Amino acid sequence: MTTATLILISYLLGSISFAIVTSRMFRLPDPRSYGSGNPGATNVLRTGRKGAAVLTLIGDAAKGTLAVLIAWHFAEPDRLEWTVAAAAFAAVLGHVFPAFFRMQGGKGVSTAFGALLGLNPWLAAGTLVTWIIIAAFFRFSSLAALISAVFAAFFALILYNPAHPFFFAVCAIALLLIWRHRQNIRNLLAGTESRLGRDKPV
Repeated sequence: MTTATLILISYLLGSISFAIVTSRMFRLPDPRSYGSGNPGATNVLRTGRKGAAVLTLIGDAAKGTLAVLIAWHFAEPDRLEWTVAAAAFAAVLGHVFPAFFRMQGGKGVSTAFGALLGLNPWLAAGTLVTWIIIAAFFRFSSLAALISAVFAAFFALILYNPAHPFFFAVCAIALLLIWRHRQNIRNLLAGTESRLGRDKPV
């Protein structure tokens, strides 16, 4: 399968917003219409429906992993690593700018984790542990995501040399996540960012 085809498949997989799909299944409001307006697991959790939030989290992560695994399996051997790296970024890009939902996507954290898992389980594990530690100490999901994105690039540098396609992909994903969290950065600096567990149900 050509690199372009696999990148397109990855982008379309990423474009499936499980926050919106799950909300419709549970007859919940559109996650873009309340809270942060972000179609992701954290915002779905604001409805008080933990089951819907968990399904959103699993679905968004799984599509990132699936996109990368498909690329691993079907990419042309002489372009394998570059194709897999591009597929990982394309899946996250699809989540942030979904073709199926008028480009109104989420922050990309869960899908990024899934993509990292497909690239290298150790890379994903280190990033996840970083997120858990920051979230546990500071109770800010956004801050945990931002710091984890930076550390993901650091972990990738430890695992791969700077010229490796996976290092480029992880850095690109990290920059996309940081850009997508720009309003959260403003809120953190202003002291108005919501803490985990402090939001009232919708």
